[in-house]
Amino acid sequence: MQSELQRFLLQYEFGLREIETKITILRDEFQHLHDYNPIEHVSTRMKSADSIMAKVARRGLTPTLDAVREHITDIAGVRITCSFNGDAYRLFDLLTQQDDVTVVQVKDYIANPKHNGYKSLHAIIEVPVYLSTGRVDVCVEVQFRTVAMDFWASLEHKIYYKYDRIVPDELLSELRDAADTAAELDARMERLHRQLHGAQEPSEESPVGS
Repeated sequence: MQSELQRFLLQYEFGLREIETKITILRDEFQHLHDYNPIEHVSTRMKSADSIMAKVARRGLTPTLDAVREHITDIAGVRITCSFNGDAYRLFDLLTQQDDVTVVQVKDYIANPKHNGYKSLHAIIEVPVYLSTGRVDVCVEVQFRTVAMDFWASLEHKIYYKYDRIVPDELLSELRDAADTAAELDARMERLHRQLHGAQEPSEESPVGS
């Protein structure tokens, strides 16, 4: 199955490229035609074959490509780092309103933060990939989060890795406080931004389902 899985993963790599292209076009348009660019940074990643099969085993799924396609939706991922939470909703709308993009699932951790204080907008979207054998629809996970929350999430990941996911309660409490501080900074900076640019910029009110 390994060689078949590698060919299978190419479909997701191509889907990832489709989303990258859409985001690059939006970023370039904002940079050249508008006074403000909401996209600070874009990063992508592909799960390895070993990582996928390990996840299949953990979930007790049948190790088939059909099962992987149906149940593993984060094979290809894009993270869009924004200046403000309002930008996350704005970019979500601009991306998902395109005719060839289908929204599969949305988890709004901005409107409903995780228990650890993490705030982000996660979406599973589907895009068509046209191969020599025909059209294939693949899922790509897209995450939208602010610079401050991206910094916090990076630190949290390092801490969980260092402690092999068994983090002391004192550190967990510090992380939660840091997440709250990051959220307060985001809110304050967004208010200043609106004062500078006027009311035309999007608010933080969620336009998507949680």
